[in-house]
Amino acid sequence: MHRVSRSPGRAPDRAAGRAARRAARDAYAGPGLRARLRRDRVMLLLVLPGFLFFVVFHYVPLLGNVIVFQDYQPYLGFKESPWVGFANFSVFAEPDFYRALLNTLKFAVLQLVLFFPAPIGLALLLNSIISPRIKRFVQSVVYLPHFIGWVILISISQQLIGGTGLLPQLLGELGLPRVDLMTSPEFFPWLVTLQLIWKDAGWGTIIYLAALLNIETEHYEAAAIDGADRWRRLWHVTLPGIVPVTLLLLILNLGSILSVGFEQILLQRDAVGADAAEVLDTYVYFHGVLDGQWGPAAAVGLVKGVIGLVLILGANKLAHRFGHEGIYSR
Repeated sequence: MHRVSRSPGRAPDRAAGRAARRAARDAYAGPGLRARLRRDRVMLLLVLPGFLFFVVFHYVPLLGNVIVFQDYQPYLGFKESPWVGFANFSVFAEPDFYRALLNTLKFAVLQLVLFFPAPIGLALLLNSIISPRIKRFVQSVVYLPHFIGWVILISISQQLIGGTGLLPQLLGELGLPRVDLMTSPEFFPWLVTLQLIWKDAGWGTIIYLAALLNIETEHYEAAAIDGADRWRRLWHVTLPGIVPVTLLLLILNLGSILSVGFEQILLQRDAVGADAAEVLDTYVYFHGVLDGQWGPAAAVGLVKGVIGLVLILGANKLAHRFGHEGIYSR
């Protein structure tokens, strides 16, 4: 038999190919984990406090959801409290829960329709101010309410539109019937939304102003050369430039859409009554913390969190279908 001779240059070629692929793989993978940690240690130290905050106050408390399936007693703890299965979920059949859910949805829809676009419009107005000095002054004015507590802001609202406030007195001077908007159950959802716009719309413009600064000026110049007026530049250049940021914030807001302002509503609850001001957060507070119904209150909180998670995932998938990145890539 004749032995088939192998080409002498084939083995070195294969070895060179393997070495090239290994080098390409190492280059793609980058430095090792220890090298990356050592290289980015300063940035990691800056991120560490925020990471620990989320772990301690957001992720560790998730373990407490076990009381949803227990007749939890604080003096017995998690281990000794008796298990009741899904009995705590019977809270969803109570009329008080549906009243709180309906009120929460009212507040959520109003805040999504009125409050969410408010920072966008305000940022567009601020961006149109030519004078830097005037722009900085207006920004300071609209940012200031964010640092005012709800107690002070509600007190100011009482002085303006309360029973003896400025608006009722003005209506009385004009011969019109006086109204007390601070105690009106029908007006309360609008009142809460307007107070929220007053307090946080200016603060919300910070991210949108940063997004507006990232739009290339060449786009505006090209649109102006093509004969586009100010409104067309706004529609075809400015708004598309802030769409990614707007979608990101919208998706994140959907996750907390059922959290409509616990402190703000609790402070005004007695003035308008529980029928108008009871929301899921106050329901959990009164039934869980004050009445000691820990299990049913935890069940409400758990379902609220699951709904928020489903909304985030659904909205993010919808954003992917329309060609946007969302909060994470596909």
